[in-house]
Amino acid sequence: MDDRRCSKVGCQRPAVSTMTFDYDDRLAALGPLGGGNDPHAHDLCHSHTDQLSVPRGWTVLRHESFR
Repeated sequence: MDDRRCSKVGCQRPAVSTMTFDYDDRLAALGPLGGGNDPHAHDLCHSHTDQLSVPRGWTVLRHESFR
């Protein structure tokens, strides 16, 4: 069983998605849990996946399972 938890400070809920950033293109990508070896990836629970917001001018690409 995978025991990955949400990366948000103070949240201990199980992770369901992984978010990565491309700062140059001002892009956040949200998809299924990644491999877990990327230090620049952030795992999120259901609640934080649904409430994801990014800075003005950024784009969020959501995997079809999170639309």
